[in-house]
Amino acid sequence: MRIILLGPPGAGKGTQAKKIINEFNIPHISTGDIFRKNISERTEIGVRAKAFIDNGQLVPDDITIDICLERLTYKDCENGFLLDGFPRTVPQADALQEFLSKRELSLDAAINIVVPEDVLKRRLSGRRVCVHCGASFNIETNPPKLEGKCDFCSSDLIQRSDDSLETVNERLEVYKRQTQPIIDYYSNKGLLKNIDGYQDIAKVFEDICKTLGRDPK
Repeated sequence: MRIILLGPPGAGKGTQAKKIINEFNIPHISTGDIFRKNISERTEIGVRAKAFIDNGQLVPDDITIDICLERLTYKDCENGFLLDGFPRTVPQADALQEFLSKRELSLDAAINIVVPEDVLKRRLSGRRVCVHCGASFNIETNPPKLEGKCDFCSSDLIQRSDDSLETVNERLEVYKRQTQPIIDYYSNKGLLKNIDGYQDIAKVFEDICKTLGRDPK
């Protein structure tokens, strides 16, 4: 199963991605994870990407395409993958299409999680991340058991610079401006499957599975 997971920041893609990869036994290819790894290791590409991410902007296509397509050549992607955060623009989608076509492969679906903008803003500005293990919480929808502390390792929780309300607004505007065309792109190819993300997490996952032709375990 080769799936693309679409949706604005705060739509719950990360939560659903974990469920999808367990259900279909495929690797989760997240641009966010890839970039965070490079940023933490202070690689050249990480330094370049950080400047854009800190300002709530998307990383340029050339950087994103190179790093994501290289990841798809790994052996664990032979039987499928879940792409989360890529492609986000039409040039990225074209690059992915060319990559798959050369290997006589095709996508099964582009899952688009839809959530109202006011809900997205509350979710994003309320997010807190563990400084040690990276676990994510939300003071409104998924608060930690002890305020300011991680449930898993008891380390401090912080608000990332890209989760401030000002940056959140910018991120959503950038998303609408640059990524809406990708939704039209996959819609025109008959691959787009819209999912109501303003539901219980389990119901969202159930709808995704049914869209992909499987009853969840």
